[in-house]
Amino acid sequence: MTAWLRDETPLSPAGDDDTRRREIFALLRDDEGRHQTGRVTAPGAQWLASASAYPRSTLAMWEAEPTAPAVVPCGVAFDVVNVPGIFGRRMLDQLWSEGPGSGPVAFHRGRMLLFAAPGAAQRLPSLLDWEECGASVPPLLCHGSGDAVTVPPLGPPGGAPAAGAQPPGPRWLVAPDTRRPWLPGPEVLLWACVRAARATSAATVRISIFPPADQGAKVYDVSRRR
Repeated sequence: MTAWLRDETPLSPAGDDDTRRREIFALLRDDEGRHQTGRVTAPGAQWLASASAYPRSTLAMWEAEPTAPAVVPCGVAFDVVNVPGIFGRRMLDQLWSEGPGSGPVAFHRGRMLLFAAPGAAQRLPSLLDWEECGASVPPLLCHGSGDAVTVPPLGPPGGAPAAGAQPPGPRWLVAPDTRRPWLPGPEVLLWACVRAARATSAATVRISIFPPADQGAKVYDVSRRR
């Protein structure tokens, strides 16, 4: 298990006042009961805070600085499977197009963080070895008990990014929006890994209608046949 690196993104300017902080948390409370793809709701924030040893202190910290990322432990409320961005996108495509969907998903430093059921970080590597698909699946970082991850901010950072530019720092792709979000187990993640790996292989393999040539076979000039 590997601990996720602490985010180096600068915090919001010191000029952010209490009014802006209250507005962000009021927005989170107003979104309660509504599905939000990229923005955390109030129940979702409570779920994230429940992973820490002191949930109330964590919520108070976020209320004081809602645009700053935070580090929360794994293994209690969730595990996290950390995969390269492109492969993670293929896993998400499989989960949402042909599978049961996903739990919360974040993006950070070119990698995708898939929130999973507690215990998934320990079992998934063994299942991948059992399926003998390690060569086709890129290295995964599985964060479980004793590890911690950086979660994206609850609210959007101040200032909009330039046109066409990705927001700096970690961000939510599928934000937590309920107090008890559904989380995929190791078997579901294994299925998504295998399907994503097969889709990748199928896209890179050229299919020919002709069988491979037999290097030891004789060659006949059929044009001279009478």
